[in-house]
Amino acid sequence: MTTGSSNVLYDALLGAARDPQKALIRRPAPAAGGDVISYGDMVALTGRLANALVGLGVKPGDRVAVQVEKSAEALALYLATVRAGGVFLPLNTAYTASEVSYFVGDAEPALVVCSGASLDAVSVIAGKNGARCETLEGDGTGSLMDLAASQPEAFETVTRDNDDLAAILYTSGTTGRSKGAMLSHMNLLDNARVLVDTWRFTDADVLLHALPIFHTHGLFVASNTVMLSGGTMIFLPKFDADAIISLLPQATTMMGVPTFYTRLLARKDFNRDLVSHMRLFTSGSAPLLAETHVEFEDRTGHRILERYGMTETNMSTSNPYDGERRAGTVGFPLPGVSLRIADPDTGAPIDTGKIGMIEVTGPNVFSGYWRMPEKTASEFRADGFFITGDLGQIDEDGYVHIVGRQKDLIISGGFNIYPKEIELAIDELEGVNESAVIGVPHPDFGEGVVAVVVPLEGAKLSEDGVKAAIADKLARFKQPKRVFFADALPRNTMGKVQKNLLRDDHGAEFSEPVTLS
Repeated sequence: MTTGSSNVLYDALLGAARDPQKALIRRPAPAAGGDVISYGDMVALTGRLANALVGLGVKPGDRVAVQVEKSAEALALYLATVRAGGVFLPLNTAYTASEVSYFVGDAEPALVVCSGASLDAVSVIAGKNGARCETLEGDGTGSLMDLAASQPEAFETVTRDNDDLAAILYTSGTTGRSKGAMLSHMNLLDNARVLVDTWRFTDADVLLHALPIFHTHGLFVASNTVMLSGGTMIFLPKFDADAIISLLPQATTMMGVPTFYTRLLARKDFNRDLVSHMRLFTSGSAPLLAETHVEFEDRTGHRILERYGMTETNMSTSNPYDGERRAGTVGFPLPGVSLRIADPDTGAPIDTGKIGMIEVTGPNVFSGYWRMPEKTASEFRADGFFITGDLGQIDEDGYVHIVGRQKDLIISGGFNIYPKEIELAIDELEGVNESAVIGVPHPDFGEGVVAVVVPLEGAKLSEDGVKAAIADKLARFKQPKRVFFADALPRNTMGKVQKNLLRDDHGAEFSEPVTLS
C-alpha cells in the first residue's frame, strides 16, 4: 500500500535508490543531450520539465497531450508529467490534424506538445480547446526544452496514489469512435513488476529499444520494465535493420513486433553468432506466425517469447521464460491475472478447447474509458471481468490461443467462421508468405469469405491453385469464395493487419447475387 506522501509510479521508476551514474539511455546517434543519459540525468531532466509544466499551468489531474517523434526527452516528458501529477496522453505521430482535433477536444488537455512541423495546425486546435501548445523535436530541442532549460532541477514530486490516473491511451478506432483507456498508477506499476519477475529483468540488462513510445508496448512494457529493474535502454528512433544488426552485440534483450523479426530473418548477416550472447527476444502487438518462430529458432538458437496484451489491460499472458514457448500461443495468464474463455453473449464459461470470448480481470486492467461511463459499463461483466473483444481458446495444457477479434468473425450462411483457421491453412502452402482473411457483404450468404495472400518472392500462385490446395483442409463453408494477391498487407504502426482497410478494398466483390457453393 502507498502512503500519503508518494507518487506511486514515478517513485518506483526513478525515485528508488540506485546509482545515479548508471546509464538509463544510450543514444547511438549524436543528440543535444549527449550520447548517454544516466538515471541521475533523467531525474534532473524530469525536475526541470515538471517545473516547466507547472509554469505552463498543468495541475494535478490535467492531461498533457503529446504528438512528437521518439526521443529521450519525450520519455522524460512522460515521466515529468507523472511526477507533476498530470495524466500523460501520447498520440500516434501518424495521426492527422483532424484526428488530433478529436483527441484534444475529447481529452481537453491543459497542454499539447507537438513537432515544429505541425505547430501551425496543432496550435489552432489547442487554442480552440483552451490548451497551451509547445514544441519538442526528435533531436531533443524545441520550445518546451527551452523553457525547461531555465528551470531548476529540484521539484517536489506531486503525491499520486494507486487509483490516480497516470495515462490515457486512445484505442485505434478501426471501428467506431476512438476511446480513451484510463490507466492508473497501479495498473502500470503492477504490470511492470510482474514483467520484471516473469521475464527475469535485472540491472544488468540492456534492452535494444526500437519501438515507438506512443503505444503500450514501447512506453510501458519496454520502458517501464527496464526502469523498474534499473537496466539500460539503447534508444533507436525507429526500427532500422542496419542499426539493429550493429547494436545487437551491445544488448541482452530485445522487444519487437513480428515485422521486426521477419525483416531481420531476411538478412544473411543475422545469424547465431550475432545473438549468441542475447538473453531474451519477445514479440507482441500482432500475431507471430508459427513459421517465423521456427525459422528464428533454426537461425539463432533462440525461441521468441510471445505474449498477449492490449491497451486496456496492459500485458495479460506470456509464454514461460523457463519451459516450452509454444508457437501459435500466447502462453499462460500472468501472476495476478485471471483469464477465462466465455460465451460472448452470456459470459458463461466455455469448456477447454472451445472458442469463445477472452475475458480478464486483475490489477493490470484499466479503470474505464474516458468520459464514456455507458461504454465502460458495457465492456465489463458484473463480476468485474473485462470483455476484451478477442476470441480465443485454452488448450488442455493451459496455453492461451488467440483466434481473432470478435469484429473479424465471419458469419456466412448462418455458420460462424474464424479467419485465423483459414489463414493458418493458407500460410502452410508452399510459396505463401502470409495471408489475411476477411468477410465482406454477400447477397446470398450474408458474408462471403475473401482471402488476401502475399506470395513469397518469385512464387507462382493462382486463385484456383490456392483454393484447390486447401479444399480438403477446411469445411466447404469455410473455404474462400475469392482469393486476391498483394505485395504486402496493410498494417498499423505496431504491425497489426488493418483488416478494415482490406474490407474497404474488397467490400463490393459480391455486389450482385451469384450462385456460389
